[in-house]
Parts: sequence; structure tokens; C-alpha cells
Amino acid sequence: MLSVIRVLSGSTSAIDGCATFFRRDRFAHVKKYDVEFNKAAQSLTEAIIPPAQKRSALNRLVKDNIALIVVLEAKFGNQPTDASGKRQLICVANTHVNVQQELKDVKLWQVHTLLKGLEKIAASADIPMLVCGDFNTLPGSAPHSLLVYGKVDPQHPDLLVDPLGILRPQTKLTHQLPLVSAYSSFVRSVMGIGLEQHRRKMDLNTNEPLFTNCTRDFIGTHDYIFYTADTLMVESLLELLDEDGLRKDTALPSPEWSSSHIALLAEFRCMPRTRR
Repeated sequence: MLSVIRVLSGSTSAIDGCATFFRRDRFAHVKKYDVEFNKAAQSLTEAIIPPAQKRSALNRLVKDNIALIVVLEAKFGNQPTDASGKRQLICVANTHVNVQQELKDVKLWQVHTLLKGLEKIAASADIPMLVCGDFNTLPGSAPHSLLVYGKVDPQHPDLLVDPLGILRPQTKLTHQLPLVSAYSSFVRSVMGIGLEQHRRKMDLNTNEPLFTNCTRDFIGTHDYIFYTADTLMVESLLELLDEDGLRKDTALPSPEWSSSHIALLAEFRCMPRTRR
């Protein structure tokens, strides 16, 4: 599955798309949803923004970011079936949220828009969910809080940035999906050999990796794998990279690592089906 708005090559700016790849011998494609934040921004602007402010509102909200949601059906034999004989379904969402740090309202609105779409899918089917991507937001930020806690503290400083009033009322910034960060859940439960080595690569205040993005002028965590904890459990995770090892080439990307972001990978097991 591939969804791309467009890519401007040979330019200092590029508009990013999202891609979700799957093995056709393991999964069958059931459905795909494109979440085009540009279209959602246009609808929002028409609904709540006064005519005199529509142009400036669109300039702020239209950033060419998207999310891609796919529903897959397991084809391999050891996956459980329900009473009707249907195989396990799984919903995978992938997104690239706006990078501009000053647009805190836009970031939060994009994440909330994605979550509302996922809630509609969850309401129609009891289905495990993965929510992955480059969220361009740090642990503890309003978008991260919304994802992991299902709400945002009304006193959160990110909420002070809302010139268009798109986050009001703030009580609407909620969702009911039981999302947990894969790396966060693992650091709380991991035991035995390798524990200290793993913990050294984690921020124990946030239980997230110390970094997923490492450039010359920034190091921090922007990328996450979230999952619905009532339907999936983490089996294993790809080991995180060490900053000292990366810094031998100054920063990312490097001759050894082709991206400014490190790879995150998790293996999950579907839990026995129970109605929520």
C-alpha cells in the first residue's frame, strides 16, 4: 500500500508521503483509507473560520501531510479465527505529522484527526490497531499525551498556541483507544540479561527511547509505534542504536545509516479475541 501526495526532487523542500508495505503471502489487503489533512483542513475552515480569516487559516493548516490506514487479513495458518471462521484482521495506521515546531496547534489537530478516524474503524469492528510514524513531536508534548493518555491536560503549555481556535473546546481532545507505546511498554517489563544496556538507551522519565532522530542540530524522539494493548502484546523489539556509535560520523544520515531517523521495529502477538 502506498500513498503519496507528491515529492519535489531537486529542491530544498519535499512533500512527504506514507507507505505501508506488507507480505502478500502473509496478509491480504481488505481496505485502505487515505487521511488527507489538507481536505480535512478545508472542511474545518469552511465550518468554523470567519470569511475574513479563511485565507490565513488555510495557509496555516494546509501543510500536505497525510496518514494512511490499511486493514489487513492474516493468511497464515496459526492465526485464530472467530466463530464465523474469519481470520484475524489488523488495522495499521502510518503518518508523517507536520515538522514545524511553532505549529503546535496544527500538530495536535492532525493527530486528533487521525485518532478520530481510527475510532470510527474501532467502533465498527473489534480489531487490533497499530499506529506508527514520524509524529515530529517529543514525549510529553500535547500530541504525545493525547496518544498515550487519551486526553490533554487543559493546562498543557502547547494549548496556548491556538490562534484559529481549532482546539476548542479543549474537552474534545480525547479518544478511547487503549494505545501504548511499544518501546515504552517493553522498558517497564523487561527483565534479566541486557536490562541495563537497554535502559541506557531509554529516557526513564518518559519511558521512550532517548532519540529516534539524530542530526547535527537536533537529537530527540519523534517516531513511535503505538498499539492497542487490549488486543496485542509486544513479543520483541529491535535494539536501539547508541548515540556514541552514531556520533563517530557526526550525525545521521551517515555512510552506514541512510536516514536521519533510526529504525523502530516491533513484533506483536494477537491476544485471544474478546469483545470490548
